Amino acid sequence: MTYEVKLEIFEGPMDLLLHLIRKNEVDIFDIPIATITDEFLAYIDMMKALNINVAGDFLLMASTLMHIKSKMLLPDTDDKEDEEDPRLEIARPLLEYMRIRDLAHELSERDVLGRDVFSRIPSTELSALSDSEDVPLEANIFQLIDAFRRIVDQRLPETQLRFRLEEWSINEKIDQIIARLKEKQTLYFQELFPEGMGLSELVVTFLALLELVHRGLLKLFQPDHDSDILLNAALPEERNP
Repeated sequence: MTYEVKLEIFEGPMDLLLHLIRKNEVDIFDIPIATITDEFLAYIDMMKALNINVAGDFLLMASTLMHIKSKMLLPDTDDKEDEEDPRLEIARPLLEYMRIRDLAHELSERDVLGRDVFSRIPSTELSALSDSEDVPLEANIFQLIDAFRRIVDQRLPETQLRFRLEEWSINEKIDQIIARLKEKQTLYFQELFPEGMGLSELVVTFLALLELVHRGLLKLFQPDHDSDILLNAALPEERNP
């Protein structure tokens, strides 16, 4: 029996926009709208290929970006010189989103009575990074997608990325990853994708990883943009009866 698994993306279009702005190292008030729009659409295509549910707000943002891109391509006129920069339609809500997200992050760091306890045993790798001058930054879903795309491009060039379940089960892959994390607590992203994996197994392993992040069982860290992503376990503590 064949069946289909469709995952929800758990970060929104604003998060993707911020990721692209940081990735391209551009000013939020001077966004290269053509480049950002093309890359945004490429991410949507990749999420669809991986069978990740692309919510309507991603498509709405894509339409907004294409509208701004078309306005930017219009020839300069005297009337246009007096008009507001169309990119502010994106820059303003982005700044507001960043402000709200920072406030939410600050609140989430406070202790809450009765919250479930998760064990986060510091690994040797993570401790070494924390002791260095450059503290590792938390990575996001789109950095994972970037890292996965690089693995596919290196291993299977010219292969069209698409979701195929075949004999691989996402739940089985989740169990395998959890078993490895219980032993080691920390893994590097590439360790989950050993040489010899075919496209189908690569995709299902990646989707299993996304589901673990979605459940809050993994924390992601990346020392810098060129480094491999570090996966640190945040597994529930086993309580004695």
